[in-house]
Amino acid sequence: MTKILIVEDDENIAGTIKATLTMVGYTTEICYNGAEAVEVILGGQWDLVLLDVMLPGLDGFGVMEKIRSTEIPVIFLTAMQNVLDKVNGLRLGAEDYIVKPFEALELLARIEVVLRRKNKLSSVIKYGDITVDTEGYTVKKGESTVALTPKEFQSLMLFLSNIDVAVTRERLLSTVWGYDFEGESRTVDIHIQQLRKKLGLHKHLVTIPKLGYRLNRYEEL
Repeated sequence: MTKILIVEDDENIAGTIKATLTMVGYTTEICYNGAEAVEVILGGQWDLVLLDVMLPGLDGFGVMEKIRSTEIPVIFLTAMQNVLDKVNGLRLGAEDYIVKPFEALELLARIEVVLRRKNKLSSVIKYGDITVDTEGYTVKKGESTVALTPKEFQSLMLFLSNIDVAVTRERLLSTVWGYDFEGESRTVDIHIQQLRKKLGLHKHLVTIPKLGYRLNRYEEL
């Protein structure tokens, strides 16, 4: 299980990030100040740290100085758009630098890129005779390539990250379409129908009445 530490002093932002990461299967913990973050990072095993720059006491750059020897990948999160701050963060060894506010999907995509670059994630996911290359954004069923729309691909990735877990329509809308999506849940249903048809998932991707969907652990049916 991939473990990500969120270092952010704003409780609302930290909570939102935690909810987003939890939805796609990451294990998370939150620190609200720099000094605490240093202790937690040095005392644990983390695959990635999301590090706010403006922290009480010890700021993000100070935290980065103290944890550089761990070689844990770090993505800086900040409301500042100063180029010199970005350069400073990258020179300290950060993998990426994201300016607030950011979309949930952008954050997830940046995290995936860093984890894969650091060999923390495999770029290939298998489910039965379905093979997903997350780096190449390709899907195969058997030996045949299946063309998925971006939303279908993102929906599939959400299900594959949550095997045997009920995924509500609201969660699909917020994760795949974004929190500000003003459409209706029927949009989700249409995409899931297409996903089932294209990948032959009618018996595995089941409907949960009045709630959403669940991708069951693969078994020959």
